[in-house]
Amino acid sequence: MALFGNLGGLFSSDMAIDLGTANTLVYVKGRGVILSEPSVVAYHVKDGVKKVLAVGEDAKLMLGRTPGSIEAIRPMREGVIADFDTAEEMIKHFIRKVHKRSTFSKPKIIVCVPHGATPVEKRAIRQSVLSAGARRAGLIAEPIAAAIGAGMPITDPTGNMVVDIGGGTTEVAVLSLGDIVYARSVRVGGDRMDEAIISYLRRQQNLLVGESTAERIKTSIGTARMPDDGRGQSMQIRGRDLLNGVPKEIEISQAQVAEALAEPVQQICEAVMTALETTPPDLAADIVDRGVMLTGGGALLGDLDLALREQTGLAVSIADESLNCVALGTGKALEYEKQLAHAIDYDS
Repeated sequence: MALFGNLGGLFSSDMAIDLGTANTLVYVKGRGVILSEPSVVAYHVKDGVKKVLAVGEDAKLMLGRTPGSIEAIRPMREGVIADFDTAEEMIKHFIRKVHKRSTFSKPKIIVCVPHGATPVEKRAIRQSVLSAGARRAGLIAEPIAAAIGAGMPITDPTGNMVVDIGGGTTEVAVLSLGDIVYARSVRVGGDRMDEAIISYLRRQQNLLVGESTAERIKTSIGTARMPDDGRGQSMQIRGRDLLNGVPKEIEISQAQVAEALAEPVQQICEAVMTALETTPPDLAADIVDRGVMLTGGGALLGDLDLALREQTGLAVSIADESLNCVALGTGKALEYEKQLAHAIDYDS
């Protein structure tokens, strides 16, 4: 059987998966990132039996708009699996979508996990990838993957600092010689920013908005610091008025969004400050020289690099393709497996 396992390996295209809280990306060896979809699964429930209705983009449109018989679930929370069966269905679906001929091949898959994940959470991710049909499942720490994807020279004996702001977690890490010197995972990310916007509008404007509206506000006019003219751009949003219960439309300005996002942004800044405080002095000197690299979808928040620069005094740059960094890095780890063998963990 070992022979057949290896034969299966010849025909299969190995993959790297970035299982994110908000989006899942799949990188196929030799082809690059070929799938990027929201991590959402929609079920149709009839007589207690669940049937998968849609996965990814189609399921995301259903979030918050489902009738009683359909439920849309996000199986990942804060970077780790919250709903095991759903996550497995989702991984299966994505593997099938990438692999047209799924009969003979069992790919080797590398998945990235947040640095702060407990052994139990890691095992959950590994199990669900294996039961979704992988031949072997390797895990790589998210900060390492993000740094590789951002093109940082992590194998050199110099300090590199990477801040990966995802949907559920923000990973702050200092890397040197291809491994983590210090890493810290704070459970603040894009989701927390959406929640902050929702609760701000509820308190200040007596308006109740859903998660998708909050996300739209964040992506269109979200900013991490007050606009210079004290107001900035504005956009129209609709929600339910809490005073008399009818839907209404109001205008929200960038200054209000900045005020709403002040707390999550502050938490990210504090995580970066703590990382700098605990970094060994020689590596800290390198970081002053090289600056901090922001990756992940959260790095696209307006003026976040400026807010960090004001707090730390360091040069802060945003990676190209910051949304795909972790997937690209995990994919590179797959391509150059020999050199990065110490970072990929195949058994536990």
